[in-house]
Amino acid sequence: MRTVGKSLTEKILQHHKVSGSLTMGQELAIKIDHTLTQDSTGTMAYLQLEALGVDRVQTKRSVAYIDHNTLQVGYENADDHAYIQSVAAKYGIYFSRPGNGICHQVNLERFSIPGDTLLGSDSHTPTCGGMGMLAMGAGGLDVAVAMGGGAYYLTMPEIVNVRLTGSLPAWSSAKDIILELLRRLTVKGGVGKVFEYSGEGVETLSVPERATITNMGAELGATTSIFPSDHNTYAFLQAQGRADDWQELKADADAVYAQVISINLNEIEPLVACPHSPDQVVQLATLPPTAVNQVCIGSCTNSSYTDMMKVAEILKHHTVHPGVSLVISPGSKQVLTMLSETGALTDMIEAGARILECACGPCIGMGQAPATEGVSLRTFNRNFHGRSGTANAEIYLCSPEVAAISAITGHITDPRTMQLAPISVQMPDAFMIHDNLIIPPVVDGSEGAIKRGPNIKPFPQNHALPDELTGSILLKMGNNITTDDIMPSPAWLLPLRSNIPALSKHCLTPIDPDFPARAAKQGGGFLVAGENYGQGSSREHAALVPLYLGVKGVVARSFARIHVANLINSGILPLVFVRPEDYDVLQANDQLSLDHLHDQVKHGDILELTDRTQQVTIQVKIAAPTERLKDILMAGGLLSYTKNCHERRQ
Repeated sequence: MRTVGKSLTEKILQHHKVSGSLTMGQELAIKIDHTLTQDSTGTMAYLQLEALGVDRVQTKRSVAYIDHNTLQVGYENADDHAYIQSVAAKYGIYFSRPGNGICHQVNLERFSIPGDTLLGSDSHTPTCGGMGMLAMGAGGLDVAVAMGGGAYYLTMPEIVNVRLTGSLPAWSSAKDIILELLRRLTVKGGVGKVFEYSGEGVETLSVPERATITNMGAELGATTSIFPSDHNTYAFLQAQGRADDWQELKADADAVYAQVISINLNEIEPLVACPHSPDQVVQLATLPPTAVNQVCIGSCTNSSYTDMMKVAEILKHHTVHPGVSLVISPGSKQVLTMLSETGALTDMIEAGARILECACGPCIGMGQAPATEGVSLRTFNRNFHGRSGTANAEIYLCSPEVAAISAITGHITDPRTMQLAPISVQMPDAFMIHDNLIIPPVVDGSEGAIKRGPNIKPFPQNHALPDELTGSILLKMGNNITTDDIMPSPAWLLPLRSNIPALSKHCLTPIDPDFPARAAKQGGGFLVAGENYGQGSSREHAALVPLYLGVKGVVARSFARIHVANLINSGILPLVFVRPEDYDVLQANDQLSLDHLHDQVKHGDILELTDRTQQVTIQVKIAAPTERLKDILMAGGLLSYTKNCHERRQ
């Protein structure tokens, strides 16, 4: 009997399988080799790790990064950093200090290993898929469980093969490849899928270019994206002084995929994502003349050494347009140091660029908000409405090359219309390596004291699921509601990430400014939404804060992968309409009830939801209804479930 070949994704999953099946749609548990956190989600993740009662992390390596909340206008962010550093010392976690760089860029440079698994409390963790890792974003509690030695559970995704042929023409970039996929598939086109890249075109892409593509695969809603580990991977690791971490990894020649998408790189043109979604992609040549007020270059998507060197080469001997503010944030200390050593940093500064620290910065709304009704051109991964910090700003996404040229011309410019020679930057044979801002774990930190500032509050925990849930529809929403909508995070709110009670005053205010007060007054209730509810960031605050406000269930046409997991982890029922048209039946303020809930959850996938106001009953189902997930909901969330399992084992 002939054996069917395996994809690269299947090979890694099979090697790490703890239980379950690699059959599409079935639940699968895998061992996690590495974890990462960042300070915006890390405080909550480490509070949860403490609550689990483990003595030391059980992974090969766990790293805590400080890269999000680096703007210190009060004590809150500094207190969070001190807390995370003290937890890292106690539990055996590497600590990447402020200034060392963005978690995904540093992890790619210093810690990524082909064939290993990585779970991160950040939705752009798939960046390391450019290295041949199986890297996935998740909520903080899932990451905490993995640090404690627990398996990570996921629904076996479809594996989509993206076959690349040809090579990119001048002025087209890796950013344009992923924008092309977003143009074709939209922000919900990757839900429940892994994108696995292959073909002759892969060989033309360096590891940083591949990482740009896997990074923005998150905007497709994908579980993750992955490239093979080949000679280019080896060259990158060798230049990082980590050649011993390399192994060749690729799919079998006869691997079978759920879908095959072909992209001819020869045909890729410079693209731009228009406001206010990463999938609003058009060819740059078709964009009407658009003046820009601000250009931002950096983020975990496009802040590598080669990206920055291209930008410096374009800016050299030019001056930024007088109507443009250009800000540049290198992705890591390594990148910034090498820019300084080569003189490229001088070229940037001489041109008029404002150099920011090696951090996420404007990508997450941490500073550099555009002017009122300003147009900002960014090399980032998201341009959701209001994410920049200015609600009426127009945010466009593009490649570093387009951004740099547009900063000079003052309008969004197609490089092919300029009389410029194509820019080519070679990967260095050796990167400058100095890991002095990474603090390795101490041998025994068990006696270390945890530093807990006054802004760090306990996270809310749910109770066991009652047999009846009743409440009103607090808010009815449309499609593609993002975690930025559910839990906004401008610069002035990010310092409150470890203070759920304070954050609760701002929950869903971009949709309805009165929501927090109404939810508190009514003691909670239900939310209703359209398709792809919870897309975007992995922030579990978008579940924890509604939990604090008493939200008992969310009824939607469909959910984003990470957010539905965060809802279940919090013990909030994620319910999907059996008939999508029933979305039109439910109205704001209607009184809902779920009766005999224990029996319904245990013995069936279909639940009866009664709208007492309209005196109708509609059918809903629990999103991803495995027996384990039902048990988690019955226990009141993943933390209670994990503790119960631990007590039973004892």
